Amino acid sequence: MTTNPTLEMLDPATLTVDINVRKDAALTSDFIASIKEHGVMEPVIAHRKEDGTVHVLMGQRRTRAAVEAARPLIPVMIIESPEEAERIVTQVVENIQRAELTEADEADADHQLSLIGVSAAAIAKKTGRTKTTVEGALKAKASAAGVAALGKGYTIDEALIMAEFEGSQEDAEELESVIADEPDQLLHVAQMLRDRRDRAAARAALVAELEEAGKTIVEDAGYYDEDENLYVTSAKRADGEPATAEDANAYLISTDYRGQHTATPVITGWKELGFAPKHERYNGGTQAQKGPMTEEQKTERKTLIANNREMESATKVRREFVKTLLSRKAAPKGWQYFTVHAITHYSETASGYDGKVATEMLGTKTGEDTDRWGWNPLRDHTAKTTARPEFSLIALICAGYEKTIHKDSWRSAEKRHFDYLNQLTQWGYTASAVEQIIIDKHTTEGE
Repeated sequence: MTTNPTLEMLDPATLTVDINVRKDAALTSDFIASIKEHGVMEPVIAHRKEDGTVHVLMGQRRTRAAVEAARPLIPVMIIESPEEAERIVTQVVENIQRAELTEADEADADHQLSLIGVSAAAIAKKTGRTKTTVEGALKAKASAAGVAALGKGYTIDEALIMAEFEGSQEDAEELESVIADEPDQLLHVAQMLRDRRDRAAARAALVAELEEAGKTIVEDAGYYDEDENLYVTSAKRADGEPATAEDANAYLISTDYRGQHTATPVITGWKELGFAPKHERYNGGTQAQKGPMTEEQKTERKTLIANNREMESATKVRREFVKTLLSRKAAPKGWQYFTVHAITHYSETASGYDGKVATEMLGTKTGEDTDRWGWNPLRDHTAKTTARPEFSLIALICAGYEKTIHKDSWRSAEKRHFDYLNQLTQWGYTASAVEQIIIDKHTTEGE
């Protein structure tokens, strides 16, 4: 006679735990801290032997963490026999395979299987889904933000992004707004937020380093008499000698198109300190503007910076799309014309492509021999295999186009960039707002 499983609260130190062979079995300080604060939220699965000892079948990692965290009691689901665990797995798998399950339901089922010790690879094999999909579901379920997103009906991919920005309410609100109003722009907005977060973190680290050294951070600087702060390279001392970095009492932090921050030495309050500009402003015979920018100029400047940054973020999303596209079994429809058109109309796409970018798009390792003259990982790749040459050709052309697109390409909106972006959109890519500027210009001209 089969008895129903029973839930008991037991001292984890009294349980028998075998070594868990899962790769993620190692305990981390964060995991132990979480168990110490919240306890074990999901019961471990165990079997009580004839001698009364309780043997943990699934949930070894949680049990070990509970012991380390000195939790007095944890929930334990006592099942009739070790074979009962396989029955639980089969039941959950059958639920996953129901066609009417939502993505939130699938994530819950994956989570249940993970809790009883089934690996992501095994879940994927049992359910007929990809390992990447299962891993995404488990990662989403591992955070409060991901769980909340799934509860709102978001997809697993959307929940993953929400989980990624769990620590920032401002970012989370922006992402929720995008999901509600422009879901097709989610990947672009998420990448812009990542880049913004990385820039802010790098800048904060640099500011902290300079302030620790007793330096002041200023927002702007200039070269001439009307500027409040003067670049050291444009200043001279009272005796007429050029100022040096030792004269700097402040720094201006600037950011280049790659998001790299640079601290430039500046002299603030230079007039009171006895410094003077090296040069007078030359207006070329016309009246040059003096003083701060107008509001219109400030707005134009902000738009320029925002669009340039959006273009940089879009580049990462675009290349990831191509990488996913080239990971499929069949080449995208119309690839033959796409490649021959590029070669005949824009020869630089074939002659000047970046082999590293092309190889990354193929999802192939680029190797480490970057110092070798003429190093080209795509050439190395094609020398090793004759398989899927059409994918290498597509990657080559895409990398060629990518090399010609810069952060401010939206301003010139060249026809070659339209041809590239337009083809990607036909293959399923969703252009960002700044890329759409390029597409719209030539779409309108063609009407």
